Amino acid sequence: MTFYQQQVQILQKELYSKGYLLNQVIRAKKFIDNNFSKGINLNDIAGEAFLSKFHFIRLFKTYYGVTPYQHLMRVRVAEAKKMLQSGMVVSAVCYEVGFESIPSFTKLFRAITGTTPFAYQNKKSNIE
Repeated sequence: MTFYQQQVQILQKELYSKGYLLNQVIRAKKFIDNNFSKGINLNDIAGEAFLSKFHFIRLFKTYYGVTPYQHLMRVRVAEAKKMLQSGMVVSAVCYEVGFESIPSFTKLFRAITGTTPFAYQNKKSNIE
């Protein structure tokens, strides 16, 4: 066994020492990915993993490098980009991906992509 393989095994034992916990976090991530457009919250997601929300947040961040909320927002914005490229109206996209207000959607979209939803849609349509 090489040094590299030994180090990978050590890290794997430290980070993924309890396989059932990893499976629960993966289950919760899939729940987020499949239900992003609904009004899900941390209690719903942690409940899907059968973990307390504080323990769940720590595990999720350890495994994925972001909090469950950050992942949810990234999934919503990624889906919004697809919808905007298809020509949907910005306000319809906002509500379709699970946001409750256009200003909060615009602010988060801009924070993640560096541009507003309207500008993103116009830029993509001008390229075509």
